[in-house]
Amino acid sequence: MILISFLTVLGAFLAIGLASIRQATGEREDYYLAGRSVRPWLVGLSAVATNNSGYMFIGVIGYTYEVGLAAIWLMIGWILGDFLGSTFVHRRLRQATAATKEASYVSVLARWYGDGFATWQRIGAVIVVLFLIAYAAAQIAAGGKALQGVLGFDPRLGAIAVALVVVAYSIAGGIRASIWTDAAQSFVMLAAMTLMLVVGVQGLGGWQGTIEQWQAVPRFLDLFPDDLILAGAAGMGLFVLGWMFAGFSVVGQPHVMVRFMALEREDQMVKARVWYYSYFIMFYLLATGVGMLSRIYLPDLASIDPELALPRMAVELLPPVLVGLVLAGIFAATMSTADSLVLSCSAAITHDLAPNRLESPVLLKTATAVVTLAALGLALLESQSVFNLVILSWSTLACAFAPLLVLYALGRRVTETTAVALMVAGVAIALTWRFGFGFHTSIYEGLPGILIPLIAGWIFSQPFAANDESPKDHPAESRAL
Repeated sequence: MILISFLTVLGAFLAIGLASIRQATGEREDYYLAGRSVRPWLVGLSAVATNNSGYMFIGVIGYTYEVGLAAIWLMIGWILGDFLGSTFVHRRLRQATAATKEASYVSVLARWYGDGFATWQRIGAVIVVLFLIAYAAAQIAAGGKALQGVLGFDPRLGAIAVALVVVAYSIAGGIRASIWTDAAQSFVMLAAMTLMLVVGVQGLGGWQGTIEQWQAVPRFLDLFPDDLILAGAAGMGLFVLGWMFAGFSVVGQPHVMVRFMALEREDQMVKARVWYYSYFIMFYLLATGVGMLSRIYLPDLASIDPELALPRMAVELLPPVLVGLVLAGIFAATMSTADSLVLSCSAAITHDLAPNRLESPVLLKTATAVVTLAALGLALLESQSVFNLVILSWSTLACAFAPLLVLYALGRRVTETTAVALMVAGVAIALTWRFGFGFHTSIYEGLPGILIPLIAGWIFSQPFAANDESPKDHPAESRAL
């Protein structure tokens, strides 16, 4: 019954994605940006589903299982940082997309002021390909863990299932298929998480009984982790600030930002953000609550793998048909991000790396299939946790692209040499912070990786001149409608 319920929902996702082929034109801009015709509610739900991903269902719940209530600081910092970036970056990026008429995130940045930073574009595309494939592998691996936790299957089988479904509808409808399925998946994700929280709390005798159970776990309800208490107020501030930069890092994620680039009109950005943050806050609260409940229901899971908390808990608490729904929700989370990642990676290959841009629909779809297979191959070999692999990819992409994008959004322009230096420096700082010094356990590597290049870029940049060509000087299509 679990498998039947799961396959039914999975089949519905596939059908929705394949249905998008009716509107597909096969052209590059349609394949990668849906012709810039996506409604605000679809943009908001697609972006938040892509952002949350298997990281939320698997990684965050596993992290909350281990640290308890203190995990709430990740949510506070992340959403605040994400919101800050969206206040001034998203609309400017949408304007630049219309002005440059480019179809990939890297290309828009490379031609923001019409300069055509060819060297920067090629280096940026290489970074996108490397880290988005790693990121996609983490999502595919999360699907494998879900199948393992619920049905006891080999996790490689789940990984293959995610890859096959993603490549099927992504090839059929491009980003439009991805966005349509993201919206449907977001509702299933929310339903699955709500179901787990309600049933979990009821099983412990309501909220009073649940809180009593949490209190019985040493330091589980402490608002501040032990290491941060020892570090004092300054340490706590840096911890939260670090996660604010993790949230701000959204502006450096091609697979998320391309959703806002595909928005129908720039003056609809506020509506898209309302949908995005309403869902995001609600879903993150639910995920934190379920993660805390899993510690009570599965006290011995820490010795196995905390990232299996949600699927194992579903098996214990729910009837088979609803277990299938939760499993479908986890798969939905992984697929909603994996499809976005492979399409953004495909765009980098066909639009930014190829000596001559590939415009043929066959070649565009072939690139998508190849990227998916590469990510699947890495997922089958990868042994790191989903949480760690996602954070590594997320921070590296953010440090590569966020400083330049922020400078552009603030009306600054730089030379190509400076742009390349900022990108390389950001990546180097992030990797050294994590692997050279190991400081990432206290402060997210994106903080120095974004902040240092941003300050340097401001010093070596020039303010936008009135006679320069800029995206804001191009009349947005919203003004013409």
